[in-house]
Amino acid sequence: MSFTSLIPALLCLLPVLCFLTALFYLDSYKLVQPGLVVVVMGAGIAAAVLAFFVNRGLLQHVALDREAYTRYVAPLTEEALKAAIIVWLIRRHRIGFLVDAAILGFAVGCGFALIENLYVLWHAQDAGLATWIVRGFGTAVMHGGATAIVAVIGLAVTERDERRGLWAALPGFVAAVALHSAFNHLSEAPKAATLAVLVAVPLLLLLAFHHGERHLGDWLGRGFDADAEMLALIHSGQLSSSPLGHYLASLKAHFHDHTVADLLCYLGLFTELAMRAKGLLMMRENGFEPTLDDETRAKFAELHYLEHSIGRTGMLALHPLLPMRRKALSQIYTLTD
Repeated sequence: MSFTSLIPALLCLLPVLCFLTALFYLDSYKLVQPGLVVVVMGAGIAAAVLAFFVNRGLLQHVALDREAYTRYVAPLTEEALKAAIIVWLIRRHRIGFLVDAAILGFAVGCGFALIENLYVLWHAQDAGLATWIVRGFGTAVMHGGATAIVAVIGLAVTERDERRGLWAALPGFVAAVALHSAFNHLSEAPKAATLAVLVAVPLLLLLAFHHGERHLGDWLGRGFDADAEMLALIHSGQLSSSPLGHYLASLKAHFHDHTVADLLCYLGLFTELAMRAKGLLMMRENGFEPTLDDETRAKFAELHYLEHSIGRTGMLALHPLLPMRRKALSQIYTLTD
C-alpha cells in the first residue's frame, strides 16, 4: 500500500480511535477496563453490520429516495441498534457513573463508525481528501458522540427511577437521533457539519466527565463511612431496634421469613463488597492494580445467588436501603474484570 492510499485510511480511522483513547486516559479512577472497551467496540461493529442489512432491506420497501432515507430513517435504525447495547450494559450494571457511560457509549459508536468507514473506503477509493476528513472527523465522531449521549442520559434517568426500565433510554435515544439526522441534513455542507460535531461532542463529553468525576469523588468520600456504619449495625446484635431493623421487620408481612433473612444477608454482603470496590478504585487512582482473591470471588458468587433467591420484588423492597446501589454494583462488577 502506497503512502498516498494510506492517507484516506488514516483520516477515516485514526481520529475516532484517538478520541476514544483520550477519553480512556482522562478517567483518573480507571472505571472502565480495557478489555470491556474492546468487547463493547466489537458490539458496535456487530451493530454496524446488522444496520447495513436492515437499511438495505428497508430502503427497498419505503417510498423514499436514498437521500431522504439517510436523513430520516437511517438515524432511527442505526441509533436504535447502538442504544440496545447501552441498555444491556446499564441493565447488567456495567455502567454506573457518567464517566464510564461516556467512555463505553463512545466505544460503541467508535466500533460502529470504524466498520462503516472501512466499507466506504472499500467502495469509494477514488473519493477526494475532503471526503475522508469528513468521514473521520465528522461522521465517526458523530456516531461516538450520539451513543455516548444515549448512555449518559439513559444512566441519569435510570438513577432517578429504576422502574422505568427500557424507557429510560428514550430521552437519550431521541437526542441521538436528532444529532444524527441533523448531521445528515448538512450533507451539502460537510465542513460545517464536521466543525459543529468537533465543537459540540467534546464539550458534551467533557461536561459529563466533570460532573461524573465530581459525583464519584463525593460517593467515595461519603461511601466508606456509610458502609462502615451499616456493617457495624448489622454485626452489632442491635439491628432489631434500629430504623433498618424496623423496616426489615415490616417486610415480614409481605415476604416469607427466609426471604427476609436473605435480604439481610444480601445487605451485609453487598455492603462489604461495595467497600472493597471503593478501595479498588482508590488503588487504581493511585497507580496500583490489585488482584482478586478467591474469597472475594466466592462472595461475589454468593451475591448473585442471593439476588436470584430474593427475586425482583424483594430487590425492589431492598432498594430504599441502598440508594446508591447502581453505582456500587457497577464497581462491584469491576472486581471480576
